[in-house]
Amino acid sequence: MRVALFTRWPEAGKAKTRLIPALGPQGAADLHRRLTERTVATVKAAGLALEIRSTGADPARFRDWLGVESVVDQGEGDLGDRLSRTAETLPVLLLGADIPGLLPQHLRAAAAALATAPAVIGPAADGGYWLLGLAEPMPQLFTDMAWGTDAVLAATLARLPPGTPRLETLSDLDTPEDLARWPGL
Repeated sequence: MRVALFTRWPEAGKAKTRLIPALGPQGAADLHRRLTERTVATVKAAGLALEIRSTGADPARFRDWLGVESVVDQGEGDLGDRLSRTAETLPVLLLGADIPGLLPQHLRAAAAALATAPAVIGPAADGGYWLLGLAEPMPQLFTDMAWGTDAVLAATLARLPPGTPRLETLSDLDTPEDLARWPGL
């Protein structure tokens, strides 16, 4: 079982762009850097294998920055294309780097659920999901999806097998309004 963490290089003006109005380009990039580092530490604390799915810089730069050996460029296409390629090797927990409330026990619960189910999902408060775990191929989860909208969770649930385990709902940090929930960041 591996966690595939999707993240981008923390370059000013290209990372966490929806936070730029509140934090400025460098502030948004700095926050993204901290969130990614925090997520890497959480995955390591959970005792799970970690693979970085990178974009925005050469994989070697991610290895140097995060101290993670397994780094794979996300490649081209929309989020569905990139997730689908990552889910070609199973089992996998697909994860983003923008969940400040993520704890090791959340990831251990996902891994435990996936040990007995074909899929597991972690709903996000904004109508998406913070984690999708797959033990079986399910390419239907990644096509014709309105990525980045509050319809993603409902559309994904409709395509998952009945009875798919759901994890605790967590909040991600995408917009200036989300910053109020995480004053320590």
